[in-house]
Amino acid sequence: MYFVVFATDHPGSSALRAGTKARHTEHLDAAANGVRVLQTGPWLDADGNEAGSLLVLEADSLSLVDAFMKADPYAQAGLFSRVEIHPWLWRRGNPFLASDASRDADKPTSK
Repeated sequence: MYFVVFATDHPGSSALRAGTKARHTEHLDAAANGVRVLQTGPWLDADGNEAGSLLVLEADSLSLVDAFMKADPYAQAGLFSRVEIHPWLWRRGNPFLASDASRDADKPTSK
């Protein structure tokens, strides 16, 4: 199952983000048993500053994603003010789906 994680930084925490980034990257690269990291990157505020993290994960369960996020050095350092984890039905652009299924995922079905 796929999950999208949307984490919001505490305001004014760019130094904490920068100081923790290397350990955060190592955490993502290592992944975890039952969790595969597919896409990641910071999302930006209106001024172009990093203001949070967006992750697309494949995992066996929501509880594994929650544990993975709690073990993230960003979370352990107190960077995030909020973390939202949602199951996600990844259709368009999903390289893990058969090409026909991905292409046709957004077409309406007739009943």
